This record gives sequence, C-alpha cells and structure tokens, in this order.
Amino acid sequence: MLTSTRLPGGLNWLDLGTPDVAAAGAFYRGLFGWEFASAGPEAGGYGFLRKDGRTVAAVGPLTEEGASSAWTVYFRTTDADATARAVEAAGGVVRFPPTEVFTAGRMAGFTDPTGAEFAVWEPRDTDGLELVNEPGSVSWIELYTTDGAAATRFYGSVLAWEGTERPMGGGLVYTVVGPAGGEGSGGGGAGATAHGGILQLQQVHLDAGSTSEWHPYFEVEDCDAALARARELGATVLIPVMDAAGVGRLAMFLDPFGAPFAVLRSATR
Repeated sequence: MLTSTRLPGGLNWLDLGTPDVAAAGAFYRGLFGWEFASAGPEAGGYGFLRKDGRTVAAVGPLTEEGASSAWTVYFRTTDADATARAVEAAGGVVRFPPTEVFTAGRMAGFTDPTGAEFAVWEPRDTDGLELVNEPGSVSWIELYTTDGAAATRFYGSVLAWEGTERPMGGGLVYTVVGPAGGEGSGGGGAGATAHGGILQLQQVHLDAGSTSEWHPYFEVEDCDAALARARELGATVLIPVMDAAGVGRLAMFLDPFGAPFAVLRSATR
C-alpha cells in the first residue's frame, strides 16, 4: 500500500483526462460508488471524485493537443520550479511549466526520458487526496517503462527516490521505490515507506508497441466482483484476476475511453 502520500516525492493527487467527463464519471460511479463534484464554472469542466464525501481523485476534459484518455499521477513537491529544473537537467521534458491553480496550489506536467507522463503538485489550500488505501480509493501506483534502469535513475534524481529490486521470476525484476534514506526505504515490507513500483516492460510487449505509462491501482473488497462489474460497465480486461505473492489479488483494465487502471485486494487487508 501507499505509505508516503504526505511526504515530498509521494503521490498526493490523481486525475483522469477523458473526452467525456459525464460518461467517465458514470463508469467509475458504477464501479466504485464515486460521486462527481464540480470545481466550479471557472474550472473548465474539472471536478472532484468523492467517496463518502472525501476526495479520492479528480476528472476533467482532455486539454493537451493529441492527448488520449489517461490517469495522471501527481507527486508532492515543496517547490514546483525547482522540480521543473531538475526534470530538464535529468533529461525529462516540461510539458507545461509550474502554474497557479487559483489558491489551491501550483502544478506542473512532465514527461520522463522513457516517455511516461506525470505531474507534481505544490500544495497551498488543497493539500492532496483525502482518502487512500481504503476500498474505492487509490492504494498503489505503478510505472510500466521501456527502460527500468533509466526510469529509476531519473526519478531518483528528480524526486529523491531510492529503489529496491525484487525478482519476480521469469527474468522480471520489480523495483519498489521510496524516499531516499528513509527507514525501510523502498523495501515495501513492514514499516517500509513506499511511493510505488517500477516494472520493466518485457520484450514481447515492446515488440507489440507498448510504451511507458503510469497507472493507479484502486483498492477493492472483492477483485473478482470488481472485474465482473467493470466488464459489465464497458471496460476492457487487460489482465484477468490473478494472485501476486505478498501483494494481493489484482486485475487490470482499460476504461471505456482507453485509460488504463487496475484494482487490488491488498494482502495486508
């Protein structure tokens, strides 16, 4: 589970860009019970997704030319300008520079050297997500990448992450990342502080044209029931329900507009 949402470098916001906010909201409401709350007429259709009155994510229309539907992960920063400079120095791209979001905070969007898009949030009035690690909220994030070593170096430089490699069998290596120098940093075990995971795409996926992307895992009570409901609501199943030792039971989908996400019944619950 995520254990660092209040620490610099940890996930503290998550939003969905979609071509149809109303239809996407209906899909996730049917799957997770989320309710949509508009951020106001000045927000251009952007709004908050809430579970039992607490913000678990946000959603808005696609705003970047050529963008496709996707979830964007935002990492906490104390200085968005300094993070933007670090991104460029480490070989990443600034998609949009640090920008004021009313009095809520400052945001900036980037692309890492392997092609994965992400963002940062410098909190002011809005600190971050109000619910994580509970059913119907995000409990893990993961980067599928074309170059695991390069990605680990980049995020280590930009966000001060350290990684711990975990062999998965079949030649796969999974890297759990956490704050540099922290207790249990990146280890993912009891008492560890974890930001998320990085997985090197296999050659078969690279040959098929897979590209780097971040995706969220949402906690559920019953992974099999979530898969059946997601399929009923129009999702495409990418990975059917499977057990991952020490992690839990999971499945992965594309929502009806093509945004990848996963569900997870964590082993620790």
